[in-house]
Amino acid sequence: MNPTTPEAVADGEKTTDETTETTGTTDRAVAENPEPQDQDQDETGPEAVEETEGTDDTDEATSGRLAAASAAVVSAGLGVVGLTGAWSGRVAAERETLIGQIKTSSGGSAAQQINEIYGDAWHSTALVNGLFGLLALLVGAYVLVRPAFGAPARQPQAGWVRAVARGGIALGTLGVLISIAMYFDLIVALPTAGG
Repeated sequence: MNPTTPEAVADGEKTTDETTETTGTTDRAVAENPEPQDQDQDETGPEAVEETEGTDDTDEATSGRLAAASAAVVSAGLGVVGLTGAWSGRVAAERETLIGQIKTSSGGSAAQQINEIYGDAWHSTALVNGLFGLLALLVGAYVLVRPAFGAPARQPQAGWVRAVARGGIALGTLGVLISIAMYFDLIVALPTAGG
């Protein structure tokens, strides 16, 4: 109901004096308190500053958790690359093969050709794969050890982040072990020249 309009009454005894009386009360209240009623818009007190600082802490904690999650996924990816091989290992192997062909083009024994063409390529592949496995191992270990250093976090590290980091460590360790065995010809020995 609007206070400035008189109510319709059946017997018609309502007058405009009552309407002007309520309007006068409202005008008096505005005159006594001229400040705007909405003070939330201009709030610059200490409460507003504290809310801003809390937001910065939350953003920093969120970025730290995202960095740990990303590093865990990178660790697992590097572990897979350490096991399956990378294009860089293949390029290194082809380079060693080419160098071996150049060295033995003018002649050489069969054992020298096997060693120069196939052995060096095999060893360079093992070395590159071992480096990827070692990187996976280091990044995964960093993700697991990082919460122990620095300021304690409000929320613990997510379980899936720890699980993925452990997987990266396992894959990296396996990749390093296989690469060492490949490099020292423990898995498959180089063929020997007959005769």
